Amino acid sequence: MRAMSLAEQLDTVTASTAGTVDRHATAQTFESTNPATGAVVGVFPVHDAAAVAETVEQARAAALAWADLGHDGRRARLTAFRGYLARRMHELADLVHRENGKPHADAILEITLAIDHLAWAGSHARKVLGPRRVPAGLLAANHTAHLEYRPLGVVGVIGPWNYPVFTPMGSIAYALAAGNAVVFKPSEHTPAVGAWLAAAWRAAVPDAADAFQVVTGDGSTGAALCRAGVGKLAFTGSAPTGRKVMAACAETLTPVLMELGGKDAMIVDDDADVAAAADAAVWGAMSNAGQTCIGIERVYATEAVYDRFVAEVTAKARDLRPGSDDDAAYGPMTMASQADVVRRHLDDATAAGGRVLVGGTVDGRYVSPTVIVDAPETSAAVCEETFGPTITIAKVRDAEEALERTNANAHGLAGAVYSGSRARAMDLARRMRSGMTSINSVLTFASVPALPFGGVGESGFGRIHGEDGLKEFTRAKAITRKRFSLPVDLMSFGRPAQATDALARVMGIVHGRHR
Repeated sequence: MRAMSLAEQLDTVTASTAGTVDRHATAQTFESTNPATGAVVGVFPVHDAAAVAETVEQARAAALAWADLGHDGRRARLTAFRGYLARRMHELADLVHRENGKPHADAILEITLAIDHLAWAGSHARKVLGPRRVPAGLLAANHTAHLEYRPLGVVGVIGPWNYPVFTPMGSIAYALAAGNAVVFKPSEHTPAVGAWLAAAWRAAVPDAADAFQVVTGDGSTGAALCRAGVGKLAFTGSAPTGRKVMAACAETLTPVLMELGGKDAMIVDDDADVAAAADAAVWGAMSNAGQTCIGIERVYATEAVYDRFVAEVTAKARDLRPGSDDDAAYGPMTMASQADVVRRHLDDATAAGGRVLVGGTVDGRYVSPTVIVDAPETSAAVCEETFGPTITIAKVRDAEEALERTNANAHGLAGAVYSGSRARAMDLARRMRSGMTSINSVLTFASVPALPFGGVGESGFGRIHGEDGLKEFTRAKAITRKRFSLPVDLMSFGRPAQATDALARVMGIVHGRHR
């Protein structure tokens, strides 16, 4: 089957999204460009506050019908959506490659993960969120107690550019499965991908087309979505922007989910498989040009393995080459400004005594794979999120010192532990101040749909994925039903005077014994 050209893809997106993106079009537009060539990928409207509000209102109406479909009805439609994505995976991957810059193969991996999460969310929503009876307890023994999780209505999602399919789908899929409509604002650097997803939804689920809509634009469009009265706003991006999103949402008391940046560390213990740890560290640091919030940015290797580990990492990093061709290991910086951040971190690290063993060059949007040693913990390359294909390696006395340095950073998104001892690795992973940790691998937790995804500290709060991700987009609803009357109603002004004394004696017998 002949692959669609870029022009054909964009024509398909434009035609399919008439009534979504173009329905609320404004006079102001912006271009999305290929980061490798500068070629225009598409032209999109900047949706203003009025257009965003109108879109949210249409989604609100659609949310009622979407919720009424029930778990089975929504599951069937989410299955149709993921089937559409699976059949057109290469088409979407080509668009991701052109607009984001990552290699086609990496885009395929990203889309595969998104499809897997769609499948899990749709098939588990009933079990996680459906009505259930819970114990009523002693004081309400004559009642039944019921718990269920109700949708919020409309969920706003502001997505990132680094993983323009997988990351926002972590909110979109779970919000839809939980019974909400979604209004998605993709990054202004990857609006064509967002528009493509909206077109795919309308093609796959025509009877619930307005349950998933897209608005495009810059920060002003995102701010309008925050103020549009959605039931919840899910944001992925930097901590500084996250604070602005929270402030805008606070005006209407809109709850937020914050998936912010990371400065993820890897601990390499004395008995680690050094070759495997080095291979994983290079992948975790360099893939997607290092533009991965859960990527490995710093490594703490113990004295026993440090020299071997550094040698393995440098050898592997030297074999990598950035570029836009099919043989390149990774692509350009999606944002030109991100190359400036990488350059600043490199300059700061070397000025403070750090040594660059491999790479260290920034040529336009292309950053060479870079390995830094001896950078002080106070340098920007160690303290701040770099978001580029760089890695710092530090020698530590033992794993305990490594853990102490890991946990000293304000971020707390993810991390990795390499150790030959299962018990030791589990202990380190549990004590690592992060939302997720992989043992003897990197990033694996993101590929497990049943596991929650999110951070602590500067890395945000709230969870996507798994049962926690489904519940994140609902409100718990508690119901009690009286089955029969008791001889004495304690919740009545007509209760006998001695009733509460009798209650106190019972509580003393049941709960007051010294054990």
